[in-house]
Amino acid sequence: MDPARGSDAVLADAAVVFDGERIAWIGPAAEAPAADEMHDAGGRAMLPGWVDSHTHLVFAGDRSAEFEARMAGEPYAAGGIAVTTEATRAAGDYDLTRMLLARQAEAAAGGTTWLETKTGYGLDVEQEARSARIASTVVDDVTFLGAHLVPAGSDPEEYTDLVCGPMLAAVRPYVQWADVFCERGAFTEEQSRRVLTACRDAGLGLRVHGNQLGPGAGVRLAVEFGAASVDHVNYLADSDVEALAGTWRDWDAQTGSGQPGTVATCLPACDLSTRQPLAPARRLLDAGVEVALASNCNPGTSYTSSMNFCVATAVLQMELSVAEALRAATYGGALALRRHAGVDEDGKRAVGSIAVGHRADVQLLNAPSAAHLAYRPGMPLTAAVWRAGDRIRKT
Repeated sequence: MDPARGSDAVLADAAVVFDGERIAWIGPAAEAPAADEMHDAGGRAMLPGWVDSHTHLVFAGDRSAEFEARMAGEPYAAGGIAVTTEATRAAGDYDLTRMLLARQAEAAAGGTTWLETKTGYGLDVEQEARSARIASTVVDDVTFLGAHLVPAGSDPEEYTDLVCGPMLAAVRPYVQWADVFCERGAFTEEQSRRVLTACRDAGLGLRVHGNQLGPGAGVRLAVEFGAASVDHVNYLADSDVEALAGTWRDWDAQTGSGQPGTVATCLPACDLSTRQPLAPARRLLDAGVEVALASNCNPGTSYTSSMNFCVATAVLQMELSVAEALRAATYGGALALRRHAGVDEDGKRAVGSIAVGHRADVQLLNAPSAAHLAYRPGMPLTAAVWRAGDRIRKT
C-alpha cells in the first residue's frame, strides 16, 4: 500500500527486511540481503497492519439490551452514551486500564498495529482527565471528546464552556487530538464551533463526528477548521462532497505528496448496528476524497474492533474494490491521523504502508491474496502480526 509504487503496489515472491522497528528493504525474495532471522511466509499475503483511526475503548459496562431493542425496531439516539458514562465513572483505574489493555490486545490479534481512541465517557473534568491519562498509556493516538454528549441535568451552554476551559486544560497533557459530536441530540453547530476553536487554539489537531444521523453542519465545520477527518458521513449533500473534495486539490494521491485534506472516515460496523445507510464511500472516492475505514469500537453502536469485518463490508456492500478497501483501512487511517509519511518529531515513524523507512507494522493472512478478506468473510484469516518489528501474534 505504498502510494509511491503506483501500479507496482502488489509484489509477488517478495521479501521484506526489518531493522529494529523500521522496514529496511523490500524486493524480490531471491535478492534479499542476509538477516539474523528469517520467517517463511509460505506464500501467504502480507499487508500493512490496520490503522484504526476511530475507536472509543475507555469504558465500562454493557449495552447489549440497548442493542437488542434497536434490532427490534427502536431508533438509535445519542442519549445511550449516558449509560456508559455512569458505568465508566464507577469503575476504578485498575479495571479501566485492564479492560483497555484487553481491547487493545483483541485489536492487535486481528491485525491492528496502530490504534486511536477517544475520551468521552467521563464527561466531567476529573473523569475526562482520567480517561485521557489511562488511554495515553496504552494506545498510539488519544483524542479528547469531552464534547460527546451534554450530561443529564447540565445546561448545554455551561457544559460547553466547561469543555472549552477547565476540561480541555486538564486533558491537554495526554492528548493529540480533539473531536466534537456535531449532531442532533448532542452539540449544535455553534457549540461545536466553540469547541473546535478552543481546541485548535490549545494546539490540538481536530476531528469531527458529523452527518451520522441526518444532514448537518459536521462536514462544513470540518472543512472550515481544516480538520484531519470527519467521521461517520452517512448523510451528505452534493455541497458536502464538493467541499471535502476541495480540500484535496493540493494532494497527489498517486505519490502521496502535497498537502492532505480532510479524510472522510467511514464506520461500516456502526452503520450496520444502528441501521443507518452505509456511508457513501464510492461517491467520495470518485469525487477525489481520501477515505478511511475504522471500527468505531464502542459499547453502544459498534462493539467490534475487527478491521477485517470492516474491509469485507466495504467490498461487499459499499462498492469498493479490494485494493480501495485495503488502502482505506491502512493508508487512509494513517492519513486521518497524519501518520502517513516521514518520521514525526516524537520519533513515531510513518505507518499504514509497507515502505522503506516506515515502521515495521505488517500482518500475514492465512490466504494467498488480500481478496480472501471479502471472498471468505468472517473467517479467521489473521495468521501473524508484527508491530514496530516485534512479532505480537504467531501462527
